Amino acid sequence: MGSQEGKYNIKAMTKMLGIQAGTLRAWERRYKIIAPKRNESGHRLYTEEHVQILSWLVEKVNKGFTISQAISLLESSPALMSSLNEEHRLEFLLALQNELVDSLIHFNEHKAHELMNKAFSIYTIDKVVIELLSSTLIQIGTLWEEGEITSAHERFASSFIRSKIGMIFHNLPVNSMLPKAVTACGPGEFHEIGLSIFTLFLRLKGFEVIYIGTSTAEGDLEIVIDEINPNYLFISCTMEENKGETLKLVERITKKNRELTIGLGGNAFTKNKTHTPPIESIIVGDQQSDWEQWLKEKMNQVN
Repeated sequence: MGSQEGKYNIKAMTKMLGIQAGTLRAWERRYKIIAPKRNESGHRLYTEEHVQILSWLVEKVNKGFTISQAISLLESSPALMSSLNEEHRLEFLLALQNELVDSLIHFNEHKAHELMNKAFSIYTIDKVVIELLSSTLIQIGTLWEEGEITSAHERFASSFIRSKIGMIFHNLPVNSMLPKAVTACGPGEFHEIGLSIFTLFLRLKGFEVIYIGTSTAEGDLEIVIDEINPNYLFISCTMEENKGETLKLVERITKKNRELTIGLGGNAFTKNKTHTPPIESIIVGDQQSDWEQWLKEKMNQVN
């Protein structure tokens, strides 16, 4: 069940669940509700998902259900099984995120690497990047804004996350049949991690993406567009004071490149829900489901 790594032996399980090892083996043998993994010595290893399911069953037995009744109840409700799995996934991901944040704000790079390896062994690349790294970044940013960590802590954490995103980015294949895109920060912007995550999202989908990032001199982005001739241009603006200049840039580029599809992201655009229709239609959104929907609509318009 699932693709998680087995990490608990039967002794650890009996302590966590409060039942005898013989009882646990009998449940597995008779009801086949879970299938423990085996190590090289043939010993049982249980996953986090197994812990979640067995804990639920033990709870029901302690309330007066027989084990067969509890298992029948679980098996007769796919939604219940799914919710258990999803609840566990979210809890485990949050715990992993908190551990990663703690290691980064204590400059423990070795521990942070271990946690990343653990994440990649359990989840897909897009879930690690979109759900773990982006959430970690937000949590780090909040700690910095509230004065709980210094700018040095924030920069160390951001540098670590940026390096992980970069390594993944440069090892992903490109689908030559998909459109070409350019991603860049707006004028005056220096926050680029959110743009990096969105750029990686595009690469995960197979897009060829030219990442420009920050510190582009005035007029240089237009030169890049003329040279590359992309299908899409995505611009990120996080600070409200840079919003006006970003919109002026979009207007200039649009006048020169009528066939270019432009998307806007970043807090300066996604936090404000009262944009005029022309602007609202080019705002990509701030989460993966928004990005998926926006791209689907734009690609359908082209086709």
